[in-house]
Amino acid sequence: MKTMISMDGKRIWRATNEKASQLYAEGEANYVPKSEWKEKVRDLDKPKEAGTTKVKKTSNKPSKAQKRQLRKTL
Repeated sequence: MKTMISMDGKRIWRATNEKASQLYAEGEANYVPKSEWKEKVRDLDKPKEAGTTKVKKTSNKPSKAQKRQLRKTL
């Protein structure tokens, strides 16, 4: 797979090696790095999360082991 950009620069897409070489030979598209396709096409659909981390929710309820220990001490 190769990443191609149209000659006017409006469209970026992925193509098979054969199709990419054909488009390049005909002068319809140029090769670009895959990183450019990732940032302009693939990652547009994903929501951007700025520094969010998962927070573990804690519960004040005693666990089964803690309940067992409380029964033993009483």
